[in-house]
Amino acid sequence: MKKILLATAAAIGFAGTASAADLAVRPAPIYAPVFNWSGCYLGGYVGGAWNAENVKVYDVTGYNGGPPFDTWSYDTDSSFIGGGTVGCNWQPVGSPFVFGIEGEIGAMDLKGSGADPLSPAFDTIAYAKYGDWYGMVTGRLGYAWDRVLVYVKGGAAFLTTDLSVVDACNTGACGGFLINAATSEDLTTWTIGGGLEYAFNWNWSIKAEYMYIGLDDTTSCGVNNFGFQFCFDHDLEGIHTAKIGLNYRFGGGAPLVARY
Repeated sequence: MKKILLATAAAIGFAGTASAADLAVRPAPIYAPVFNWSGCYLGGYVGGAWNAENVKVYDVTGYNGGPPFDTWSYDTDSSFIGGGTVGCNWQPVGSPFVFGIEGEIGAMDLKGSGADPLSPAFDTIAYAKYGDWYGMVTGRLGYAWDRVLVYVKGGAAFLTTDLSVVDACNTGACGGFLINAATSEDLTTWTIGGGLEYAFNWNWSIKAEYMYIGLDDTTSCGVNNFGFQFCFDHDLEGIHTAKIGLNYRFGGGAPLVARY
């Protein structure tokens, strides 16, 4: 019996020694920072805008003496764009997905004009202008590889448009401007696109982004010298925009994650 008790005590002592040894050699966790996109930010950008297609004009009332739906088209010049952004991101710890909302406001001056080929002396001129300002409110969904973020975004866009068709009456005795069918509107429409963003330190990031702004037909009407109303439909198509930008994220940092 004495021998059995001594063997049991020895076994317990060995197990305790082994457990203590295990605890002694197990490394302590190291808490290392892991980059996270969560936080709110301010930024600025520059870029360009151009029309998706030629602007098409439809004479829906047969103004120039021909049948209704006389049409012509013209190009718009490209435009510089520039402005600022404000937004917030949220990236759950341990997840590569980034959710956000962003507001953007900037300057745009996209315009062009073209003569109706059926008008005498080509004196009936259509004119279109987008700007001087535009804005967006969009949601963002991104996928992050550490400091690299690829994202898509979409939402509402806002911009001003000025559209007109003017008959300068260069031929015939019509006594000055025969017609000025003009309209000016603040449009609310939709936008969609995406981009790539890279954080080169805890607070600062640089991005490249493309956005498309969708547009619908708009009608402008006017009355000629004889009191008759004439209307023209302007098929605006959409606007492409491309930009590069710089963002500053407040409270830049990263959660500490245990690594063994």
